Parts: sequence; C-alpha cells; structure tokens
Amino acid sequence: MKIGVISDTHGNIEAWNSAFRHFNDADLILHAGDVLYHPPRLGWMEGYNIPLLVEALNNCKIPLVIVRGNCDAQVYEELLKIPVQTDHAIVQFGAIRIVLNHGHSLTKQGMAELTHRYGANCFIFGHTHVPELERADDVLLMNPGSPSIPKLEIDGRPVPTVGLITDTAVLIINIEDGSVVEEIKMSWQSR
Repeated sequence: MKIGVISDTHGNIEAWNSAFRHFNDADLILHAGDVLYHPPRLGWMEGYNIPLLVEALNNCKIPLVIVRGNCDAQVYEELLKIPVQTDHAIVQFGAIRIVLNHGHSLTKQGMAELTHRYGANCFIFGHTHVPELERADDVLLMNPGSPSIPKLEIDGRPVPTVGLITDTAVLIINIEDGSVVEEIKMSWQSR
C-alpha cells in the first residue's frame, strides 16, 4: 500500500510535477486543499499555471480525493473532473480510515475529536505549509507541508514536502532530493 499525501499546491504545476515523482506508483493520492489558487498577498509566483495543473489533475491515472481549502473558489470546480469535496472527506483504505480536511478552522483537539467521531485512525490536514507528524493518543495527525510555498526551513532553505503512507510507516518527504524529513513507524489496525 502506498498513499500519496499533498496539500497547498496553490496552482503550481512545477510543484505538482515534482511531488508526483514520489506518487507515480501510489494506490491513491489525497489532497488536503488549496489546490489551484494562491493567497492574494502572494501574487504571481514561479510555476503558477492553473490550466496546466487542472490538466495534470484531470489526467491523473491514480485515484485522487480532494477537499476544499480556504483559497479554493467554487468556480474552479467547473474546471476539474475530480470533485472537490466539501470541507472534509472520509477515506477508507484497508485498515486505515482517514479524515481529510484543510485544517484552517480546527484546533488539534478538534481534529482528534472528528477523527474519533468518524471512527478513523488518521487525520490529514494542510493550511500551515509546515509538515507535521504527531500521535495524539490513538490518532495520527499529519500535515504534508507544501510543495509550492514551503514554510519548513532546513539550513536556511525552504524545503518543499509531501507525505507518504505505507503499510509500515508514515513519512514526510523532501520532494527535491527524496530524503525523509520525518517518519513514524505504524502498525495500522481497524477501529
């Protein structure tokens, strides 16, 4: 099993293509929102190309689940063949049940409560552009960071990241060199 996890692409086709190199053999890709548009204060950025990202997403051969982020306008749904779910989606893959949400309006306690409410064992979110892996009791909280506007810095450089979920581990990956930024070993059990 391999699930690719991404968030906050913000219309950047170059970031998507770099991230997808780590997803090309995935069984499923989960996108935690802020897919096409960028925050207004950022303006234009290198790699920003909504039509090309829409084409890449629409032609993705791997099943893709997307939730709406705070920068995702409803009008963009007219362009995508993949439905942008409402605020959250529940995804079951084998023994893993995941709550997917952008995370901009929830505290970590709220995330854990929703995870328990839906009988899930993992909550995936984005919004902060900072990768995070955390166990809170029997819940795994995961933020894959951002491949396009990363806010994680290593040695003074921004590091673009995505997440991977496998049978035995949950990882945050530096998409530039494939190195593991964070990892938690897992033994998935159904709730």
